[in-house]
Amino acid sequence: MMRLMTLKVSFVMLVATMLVGCATKAQSGALIGGAAGAGAGAIIGHQSGHAGGGALIGGAVGALGGAVVGNEMDKSDERDERARERDRYYGRYEDRYDSRGYGRSERDYDRRYR
Repeated sequence: MMRLMTLKVSFVMLVATMLVGCATKAQSGALIGGAAGAGAGAIIGHQSGHAGGGALIGGAVGALGGAVVGNEMDKSDERDERARERDRYYGRYEDRYDSRGYGRSERDYDRRYR
């Protein structure tokens, strides 16, 4: 009974840490990958009689893989944000000027007085 309660509390703490403790996708990926890798390593290691070593190796490999994937996701988000900023800037520029380089007020002036 005590073991089941410990397992439940550990699971709740793990989920709470995953939801709150990370600022970037790289950190989240490392945490989730480490937990998943440790779980998979413990299961595989248990079959061969070395659950602790399997969990340790699986956790390390999972954390490394999760951090790499999360870092790439952070880089992709940063590239997307730069592209949005660039499009927003050029959109404002194109709204202000026409293809001949005249500003809107100059173009309106030319139309009125020609």
